[in-house]
Amino acid sequence: MHYLITGGAGFIGSHLVDFLLAAGNEVSVIDDFSTGSIENVKHHLKNLKFHLFIENILNRDVVEYLSRDSDFIFHFAAAVGVKTVLEKPLQSIEINIQGSRNVFDAASKYKKPVLFTSTSEVYGKNEKVPFNEEDDIVLGPTSRKRWGYACSKALDEFLALAYAETKKLQVIIVRLFNTVGPRQTEKYGMVLPRFIMQALSNQPITIFGDGTQTRCFTHVKDAVNAFFKLSNSERAFGEIINIGSQEEVSILRLAELVKKFINTRSEIVFVKPESVYKDGFEDMNRRVPDVSKLKKLTGFFPACGIEEIIKETVEYYVSLK
Repeated sequence: MHYLITGGAGFIGSHLVDFLLAAGNEVSVIDDFSTGSIENVKHHLKNLKFHLFIENILNRDVVEYLSRDSDFIFHFAAAVGVKTVLEKPLQSIEINIQGSRNVFDAASKYKKPVLFTSTSEVYGKNEKVPFNEEDDIVLGPTSRKRWGYACSKALDEFLALAYAETKKLQVIIVRLFNTVGPRQTEKYGMVLPRFIMQALSNQPITIFGDGTQTRCFTHVKDAVNAFFKLSNSERAFGEIINIGSQEEVSILRLAELVKKFINTRSEIVFVKPESVYKDGFEDMNRRVPDVSKLKKLTGFFPACGIEEIIKETVEYYVSLK
C-alpha cells in the first residue's frame, strides 16, 4: 500500500509513519514544518519507501499530485493547540477549512479513501459525560477565539460528510481525546509535555485553574493502532468515531504523577488562565469519550494507562538532554 499522510512530520503523524513503514508500506508525507519537525522523521530519510514533501496543504496542486499516486490518505495537517488558535486565529481557521477542502477535493477526484482527524473539542461545553458521537455540540460565543478551532473542525466534519454524500468520498472521521506521548512538544500549550519540561528544569509546575478539571489521555501508539484498524474496516467509512482512553485523571493528579516520576523539587502552583491567555479562553470540567463505537467496529481499546504514558514520555524528554 502507498499511504499519504498530511502533517506526517507532526507528533501523531510521525508515529503513524513509523508504524506503516515498519509494516513494509510506502509512505508519502506533506508537511510545512509549521508545527511538525524534520527531527520526527529524519530517521526515515534514507528509506526508499519514504517520500517527504515540504509543502502546505493550501497548495492545491501538490495535494492533488500526491493524492493521485496514493492508495489511502490520512489527513492530520491542522492548526495545533489552544495557544496557536488564540495567537493565530485567522491562519488556524484557514488551514483547517481550506486545507481540508483541498484534501477532500483531491481524494474524491481520484477516488481515494480518507481518514480525517477531528477533535474532542467539537463537543464544546456539553456537560453530558461520556461524550457520544451523536451528542449535541455546545460551543461558546464567537467573541471567544478559543471556539474558532472547535467550529472549524466541526465544519470540516460537515464538509467531509457532504463530500461522502454528493461525491461518494470514502471518509472516516475520528475525534481524538488528548493524544500524548514521545515527540509531543510543549510549544503549543499541550499540558503533559509542559508539565514534564517544567519538572525536568525544577521550575514550578503551573496548573491553569484549580486542577480539578479532568481529561482522558491516550498514548499515541494506541491512537495509531486505532487509525490502522479503522482504515481496514469497511464499516467505518461514513462514520464519526471517538478515539480515546476512559481513564479519567484530574490535571492536579497529572501534575503530581509527573512530579513523582521525575522526583523533582518543582512546586505545583495554580495560575489564572486569563493571566496566560489574555483573550478568548474557556475551559471544560470533564472530557470523557464513549468508545463503544470504536470497540464495535474494531474490537480495539487503548491499552496504555496514565502511569505508563507518563513514564515513556518522561524517558523520551530525558533522552533529549
